[in-house]
Order: sequence, then C-alpha cells, then structure tokens
Amino acid sequence: MKYEAIVVGGGHAGCEASLALARKGHKTLLVTGSIKNIADMPCNPSIGGPAKGIVVREIDALGGEMGRNADKAAIQVKMLNTKKGPAVQALRAQADKNIYPKEMLKTMEKEENLDIIESLVEHLIVEDNRIKGVILEDDKKIDADVVVLTTGTYLKGMILIGDKKTPGGPHGERDSKFLSTDLKELGFKILRLKTGTPPRIDKETIDYDKTSLEPGDDKKLTFSFDNKAYYDYKNQTPCHLIYTTKETHDLIHEHLKESSMYGGYVEGIGPRYCPSIEDKVVRFSDKERHQLFLEPESNVEDDETYGNTIYIQGFSTSMPEYVQEKMVHSLPGLENAKILRYAYAIEYDAIDSRQLKQSLETKLIEGLFTAGQINGTSGYEEAAGQGLIAGINAGLKLEDKEPLILKRNESYIGVLIDDLVTKGVKDPYRLLTSRAEYRLLLRHDNADIRLRDYGYQIGLISEEKYKEFNQKKKNIEQIYELLKETRITPKKEINEYLESISSSPLKDGISLYDLLKRPEISIDNIKHFIELDYTEEELEQVEINTRYEGYIKKALKEADKMLDLENKKIPEDIDYDSIPNIASEAKQKLNEIRPTSIGQALRISGVNPADISILMVYLKRRNNNE
Repeated sequence: MKYEAIVVGGGHAGCEASLALARKGHKTLLVTGSIKNIADMPCNPSIGGPAKGIVVREIDALGGEMGRNADKAAIQVKMLNTKKGPAVQALRAQADKNIYPKEMLKTMEKEENLDIIESLVEHLIVEDNRIKGVILEDDKKIDADVVVLTTGTYLKGMILIGDKKTPGGPHGERDSKFLSTDLKELGFKILRLKTGTPPRIDKETIDYDKTSLEPGDDKKLTFSFDNKAYYDYKNQTPCHLIYTTKETHDLIHEHLKESSMYGGYVEGIGPRYCPSIEDKVVRFSDKERHQLFLEPESNVEDDETYGNTIYIQGFSTSMPEYVQEKMVHSLPGLENAKILRYAYAIEYDAIDSRQLKQSLETKLIEGLFTAGQINGTSGYEEAAGQGLIAGINAGLKLEDKEPLILKRNESYIGVLIDDLVTKGVKDPYRLLTSRAEYRLLLRHDNADIRLRDYGYQIGLISEEKYKEFNQKKKNIEQIYELLKETRITPKKEINEYLESISSSPLKDGISLYDLLKRPEISIDNIKHFIELDYTEEELEQVEINTRYEGYIKKALKEADKMLDLENKKIPEDIDYDSIPNIASEAKQKLNEIRPTSIGQALRISGVNPADISILMVYLKRRNNNE
C-alpha cells in the first residue's frame, strides 16, 4: 500500500497536518490509535488564552481548522486583557469536549484525499537516511514519500497517581512502546517530559453560593475570520472562581512525599508555566492562596463522559486518590463534591527539537517531520500550529517547492518554531507573549493581514475567501484616506462635544486621523463627525494602527534590522571547528544546531556577539575567495 503522506497521531497537530496535506491535493493517510479520540481534549476544556488565542487566529488565517472548530464548540467566550494594550489581548473560549472532536472528525471525513485507520505505528521504514514509510503493530508496511509524527503523549506514555504507575495514554489507551526506541536508534536524542491534569468533579455537588461567577463577554466573538458565531452570547455557560485555602496548603505539605513528583516516582520534567498545585504551593510559599476556575467540560447533559463534569483549572496534581479527596473537599464550595475522575500526571518521550529544521523536517531523516508534544511543547494550540506548518511543508516537499518559514516578526507560530529549533527545551514549552520581541506587530486583530497571503499562495485559502480578504484590505485603506482627508475646525459644537468626552477643545483645524491619535478618542467618537459604514474588524484595524503608529513604526524598524541578519545566510557545509578564535562552547552549539542564518545563530544560547562578529568576518572572507 502506498500513500504520498502518512500522519501518525490524531491529536490537534495530526488533524491540522493531515488536513493541510489532503487539501493541497496529496493522498494522505492518518494513523491513529482510536478514531474516537481524534481531536480529543484530554486536559483543559478551552481553546486560546494569552498568545495561544493569537496562534488560533494565525492558524485560521493560513487556512487551518482549529479556529472554525473552536467557534462551533464554544460555550463561553472572553477577550482577555482588554484593560491592557492590544499587543497582549487574546481570545479564550470554553469549548465543549463533545462537540469539538465530533466537528473535527466530520471535517476530516469530508476530505477526499484523506484516509483514516485505527492502528499504532511501531516502526519507521528508513533507507539511506530517507523516510520510506511505516510499519504498523500488525507488521503491515505502508509506503509513503513523507511522514509527519504527531504522537502527543503516547510515546511510552506512563500515567502516575501517587506511587502507582500505569502504562498508557490520557484515557488509559495503549501507548506506543517501540517508536521512540526506533527514533533513538536513528540518532535522535530522546527527552522524558511530564504533564498533568486536575480532578473532574460532579457539577451537581458544588455549592455555587461560595464561588464567584465568571461570565463570558456580552458580545459575539470568534476565532475564525469567517466571523460566524455559533453560540448564544446572551446565554453563555458560566464558569466560577474559587481559591485554595490554608487547609489545602497544609494537606499538600503533609502529604508532599506521596505525590509522584516529590516522592521520586517521576522521571520526566514538568511544565514550568503550568505547574501542579503541589509545585505551586512549594515554589510560591509566600502566597496564601491560589486562584482556581471551575470550568464546565460540556453542555451535552446526557453525555456520560463530560456532560456532568467540572474541570478545576489550576489544580493539577499527582497525589494519591485518597489525598485528592481531602484536597478537593478543602476548597470553598467543594466540601461535598464528588470526584468523577482523579487527577494524574503523565510521562512521555519527546525528541530534542534542535534536531529539526525550521520547516519542522528532521535533520537526520529526509522527509520525516514532527509536530506537537513530540517536539517538547505543551498545549493544544502550540500543537495545532506546528501540525499545520509541518503538513504544509511536507506538502511543499512533495511538490519540490521551498518550505514556508514564518519569521519571528510575522507570527507567534514563527516565534514558537524558532524557539524550538534554536534553543530547544528542558521542560514542556508554553507560548507566552513575553517570548515575542515584536508582539505589537503580532496582534489578535491583524493575523489575517499578516498571514492570509501565505495561506492563499500555498493553496489552503479559496479564491472566494481571498477575494473577501482583499476587499477588507481595500476598505481599510479607504478608511485611512477618509480620516486623513476629513478635517474639523474649532467650532463651538465640535468643542462642546470634545469636552463632553473629556478631550481638549480644538484651537486649530485637525484631521480626523490625527484626532484619533488622542488616547481618549475612540473610533466610535470619530463616527460623531463622519459616517463610517465598515465592519467592526476593519475599524478596529485602523484605530489600533493609528493610535499606536509611533510604536508600530519603531517595532517595524527593529524588525527590519533583524531581517537583515536573517538574510545573511550561513552555508550548510561550514566547518565551525576550522574558524579560529570562536569560543569552544559556541563552536559546540553552532555545530549542534547548524543555524541557517546569522540571525538564528545570534539566538543560540552560548553564542556571544563576539563569536558572531568573528563568524561574519569569516563568511565575508570566504565569499570574497569564491
């Protein structure tokens, strides 16, 4: 049996990778351990959040599926950080754990170039350092020109609760026992990582009078630029806020050695930015309490799996079950709560992401791509973003075309991948706004402006959608022209209006464009002077770009300097050991990572500016001698 492409694993990365390949016209096979677990959400029932929400918008801009699917599954939606600047604002949606996978599976089953089978891939077929296919658990061989590994937490997965260790995946599924051994024998460095999840409790056993209501935003919000909202924004499912107590902290300290982590039962390294509750209590001992959110997992009441369950966001633990009972009952409103599923930690194998190219193709095996938690990341969104890029680039490789490499000033996905392949990971990587130097350029509102052209060029955006996008850009330009051309003068009624909104009266004439730069003036105030019959998204673009014009210009200037360094390419055959005066640590790191540009070399830990200067002089001399 032969396919052009095989994708291994049906999680968020695998879904995006297989859809991208199939939509680009390549006959693709998705191999998954269980079809019912395709697009499963084994941890939190949400999509988005700081930085992550922008990744979902970027996926949609490029032609991926997560944003549209999240909109279909949304039961509560919020725009985060609205009291802060636009650089850190991002969408977060509570997603129904029943609807999300069902909608994604429907989408995948419609793709004529995509086949799905249930099995485990246990071995790779490799000849002359090139991928040739896979071998399934029943020894069946399937040939392919490219393979994308999106194995999640299933490579030698191990569930830990206290001192109990059980091989398997998040829901007790079979783990892949041999594939990571295969990878190690092929030369890949294997890491052992850990993540975890909180208890799920029966929503009928909570005393909500002891909690604080956390409602959604009173307006329609969507991840997808299609702007179709499926939820009733006036009747959203509520979440609730509670805090840990002194009793909770005392219980944790008392039983600390019984947890998998502190009892010495864990081999893997856990996530720094999403620690277990026992880790938070130990590391942040000065804090008297930690906030927890009670989040519904589904609105489907008759569903046996999620319909009645509440997820305790922020309460991940690997304590024994009897200790978890005490911990949960120490929380306000949960004194009589019934635990439907106990918390656990899960260990799994991953590869050293520095063994990847920026296209997410491995350096060791041509045609083999990896995406998601196998690369050392955490989170559905990080996985989906990588899966989309891996799928796109696997398709481009089949077409003998150059890969799509997103730059750090173009997208959070670009920041994520560059961090992985340049710096590697020691613990599961989580994307944060602070990781992006140019976050004012990488906003929620402008993801399509930044990336939709790429989506169209690679064949994932239809002609109809691209036409709508170009019309949006034209409309934005029209708004700028209107605001710059329209001037107001210091008439009495104009100044009276400005004073009524706490803005200084005019002394001279001013364009509406310059008026909008006043911090107290919004685009809605501008509508007082001129009719603006445009969409909310188009007006938002103009408002942000106008108000932050100076800061944006500064960020663009800095990005241009970075691009100059990115354009200074480093030949693949360079011998760093032959370059005199470069520090030994720098030589080691440069040989290990093999950066493709001076810009990437600068971001390698252990490579100093002095080493870069020597390298640039060497490259200049080499070019002059050729």
